[in-house]
Amino acid sequence: MADPSSYRPKPGQIPDSPGVYKFRDEHRRVIYVGKAKSLRQRLANYFQPLASLHPRTATMVTTAASVEWTVVSTEVEALQLEYSWIKEFDPRFNVKYRDDKSYPYLAVTMNEEFPRVQVMRGHKKKGVRYFGPYAHAWAIRETVDLMLRVFPVRTCSAGVFRNAASAGRPCLLGYIGKCSAPCVARVTPEEHRELADDFCDFMAGRTGTYIRRLEKQMMIAAEDMEYEKAARLRDDIEALRRAMEKNAVVLADATDADLIALAEDELEAAVQIFHVRGGRVRGQRGWVTDKVEAVDTAGLVEHALQQLYGEESGDAVPKEVLVPALPEDTESVAAWLSGRRGSLVSLRVPQRGDKKDLMETVARNAQQALVLHKTKRASDLTTRSRALEEIAEALDLDSAPLRIECFDISHLQGEDVVASMVVFEDGLPRKSEYRRFQIKGFEGQDDVRSMHEVISRRFKRYLAEKDRTGEWGALAEGEAPPGGEPPAGREVLLGGEVPAEDAQDDGRPKRFAYPPQLVVVDGGQPQVAAARRALDELGIDDVAVCGLAKRLEEVWLPGDDDPVVLPRSSEGLYLLQRVRDTAHDFAIRYQRSKRTKRLRTSPLDAVPGLGESRKQALIKHFGSVKRLKQATIEQICEVPGFGRKTAEAVAVALAQAAPAAPAVNTATGEIMEDDGGTTA
Repeated sequence: MADPSSYRPKPGQIPDSPGVYKFRDEHRRVIYVGKAKSLRQRLANYFQPLASLHPRTATMVTTAASVEWTVVSTEVEALQLEYSWIKEFDPRFNVKYRDDKSYPYLAVTMNEEFPRVQVMRGHKKKGVRYFGPYAHAWAIRETVDLMLRVFPVRTCSAGVFRNAASAGRPCLLGYIGKCSAPCVARVTPEEHRELADDFCDFMAGRTGTYIRRLEKQMMIAAEDMEYEKAARLRDDIEALRRAMEKNAVVLADATDADLIALAEDELEAAVQIFHVRGGRVRGQRGWVTDKVEAVDTAGLVEHALQQLYGEESGDAVPKEVLVPALPEDTESVAAWLSGRRGSLVSLRVPQRGDKKDLMETVARNAQQALVLHKTKRASDLTTRSRALEEIAEALDLDSAPLRIECFDISHLQGEDVVASMVVFEDGLPRKSEYRRFQIKGFEGQDDVRSMHEVISRRFKRYLAEKDRTGEWGALAEGEAPPGGEPPAGREVLLGGEVPAEDAQDDGRPKRFAYPPQLVVVDGGQPQVAAARRALDELGIDDVAVCGLAKRLEEVWLPGDDDPVVLPRSSEGLYLLQRVRDTAHDFAIRYQRSKRTKRLRTSPLDAVPGLGESRKQALIKHFGSVKRLKQATIEQICEVPGFGRKTAEAVAVALAQAAPAAPAVNTATGEIMEDDGGTTA
């Protein structure tokens, strides 16, 4: 008997969205399939103390050895997928029907004079159009109830129909407009059959015609001031759109296709495949792979096709394969697939309609699989410990680097140069310790010099914290710390002083208080040398330094001519890559926000006490910043709320501002005059 806690997912791993889940036993057999409006809430119910569970539920969770799930868009979609999986896997703990005859269908009896819409089970009959099957009859009744607003087809039994016809009075549905009442000849048999045909066409997926027709009728009714009719048509349109949700997963009955979607980053890619047979999702498979070669999405698709169909033949290869991107040699791949199937196979990217919608669902599952894979890999204690040990061994460290700091430089063509510092403790990100830097020592693009500045500033703060907390002792002026002189290049702070911005009210250090065992820089030999030089100038020799170059994922050490090459499957390399990529993303976000803020600045920002409202009043009065610059102090004073002192400050600020670069029309290349509309 398994312990459910041994395979319980962490709450953060489970998406809070609709989906279908499967419990598997130790032999990977599916033993239970269920659906949920919120996967996170539903799955949490299975991992309560066993004493609080229903006996059958307790038996199921102790028989299971793993749980997995598939994300879908709507609850109706989850309903359809649940049925498909119950049919495919025949799980032992599911309440299920033993054959197709037990599942309910939405049926339209086109073989009768007055076709009837109803729920039908059992053998299919000639002349009856079937839609489904569904897992529950209530799902059919809800759909029919919505559809009858627009297509008031008969739903009553033969006995009720005869009684109404003999009495000359329709049933309740006829009075409330959900039946056209053919029993009392409100419509002719031909008109009622036309309603039934329209109902079937809509259920078969030809929905756009009716939605557009109703929208046109609604607009005409509104123009004619028939507002009650327009409101009813509006409600009819909404009812049809809600009914259309049921086709989110199920495609046309003749659809025979595989849908392949990818989610990828620089290191890994997740592939998900949905197998659609007879219009329904019959199965799903997927995997996560390391990107051990430089390959784009089209290349990943080609590899996936080879792995999927390399040993398949006949009907195992579908008529249609839908992919997110076509392989480079599409014709050859399509010909290869056709050869394996023995007939023509279409290989294409879905552009619109239900197939594109379903492809988006597959893509969401691929993204979820990739996120789950990374979360499991990063949060597993054994894996993290192995990664830190591998790093320590590769870099020849005395112990595992429990605190790693990574630095990255970001700029756009030498402007808005910034840097980031991210912190990982015990192999996990510690976001509260992340820091951002603006490069202040110089202007222009020089990543090596920028790295030296950032490392110097970070560790000067660390040394200041050591002074403030008394680790070096409160030193009299000129007194050396125990063990010798203060490190070269380091200024001893008398009395443990620390800048006010770096101390909290309770006196505890606010930032930069703890040293890392390892500093990682994004770059190669030059950046590593700059970081090591900054530490040496501060007299810090107990912090290791390495660099991770993106081109070949090589690890560089100070003073070494050759890099350290870790295996691609190394957990240590994976952790270094994750640390480096996190620093890179953090730096880019800061650089972009800084650039956006700079582009939105105005010369008026330099005027003390000038708020946003008065800035807008100036621009509205003069029309543009250019015209405001040409205004005299007296003209500025004419703006309500501006005295002479403020007007003089505005004039001085505008006079000192550097002239803005002329705007250029990117389509024609001509310089545009700044005559109006420029905002503050």
